[in-house]
Amino acid sequence: MKRITHLLTTLTAGGRKAFIPYITAGDPDCTATLRILHVLEAQGADIVEIGVPFSDPMADGPVIEAAMERALRSGTTPGDILRTVREFRKTSSLPVVLMGYFNPFHAYGIERFAADAGAAGVDAVLTVDLPPEEAGEFSAMLREQGMASIFLATPLTDTKRMAVLKKMAQAFVYLVSVTGITGERNGLSAGLAAKAKELKKETGLPVVLGFGISSPLMVRQYHDIVDGFVVGSAIVKRWEEAAGDPAKIEELKTFIASMARECHRNNIGPCLARSFPDGQHKQ
Repeated sequence: MKRITHLLTTLTAGGRKAFIPYITAGDPDCTATLRILHVLEAQGADIVEIGVPFSDPMADGPVIEAAMERALRSGTTPGDILRTVREFRKTSSLPVVLMGYFNPFHAYGIERFAADAGAAGVDAVLTVDLPPEEAGEFSAMLREQGMASIFLATPLTDTKRMAVLKKMAQAFVYLVSVTGITGERNGLSAGLAAKAKELKKETGLPVVLGFGISSPLMVRQYHDIVDGFVVGSAIVKRWEEAAGDPAKIEELKTFIASMARECHRNNIGPCLARSFPDGQHKQ
């Protein structure tokens, strides 16, 4: 958790926003996942969000749902994912957020999962279908292992829910841009600026924006209202298309780098977030 807090603080001090790419673990296998994690880092990622595949991903659109299906067909398990994170940690200090649904964590055993995730080097866990009102036990276990609990807010989140988020959330609040599923979009919900401002005021935490962020232009439009951007389906789709095609891999790298540059465009000096002693940040 400390890695995330330090990162967001120093990025803000430099006038930058966090670039947080998402990939589905095990798509098409964990060897490929480790490879794309290094690509994301080399092209400017500040935090990586790793999706834990689940058979009923109710919050995800067709692109990520298909990625989860491919991962499950390859036999990917939470244990495999934690081993991949541990391997990534051998060369990287980049903050890692696991994003998933409660069922795989529960099946693994939540106390065991918290201990193993902490030991692997996970910094935070976002459990999509576990509301903060019901997350006390799991959040306490994560906190004991030095990890943050991340929760979702939407354009409809009211002050009552914000009070709960203030009590339970750590590191940052993930503001969902629309009331719907993940996926690339041409536009986002009206009123996001006001909601982000309200969330920051009521929770005292940074706010990152996700669901539908698919171009540098969209980052530019919301650059001044949030502290970071999660880019998921746009990357997952390009990663699928790039399989075995060197030219497509280069196109993917170019897209990732363009998103990172837009997130970082207000830099007023060397990026302080790259000051971790063993960090591998590159741009």
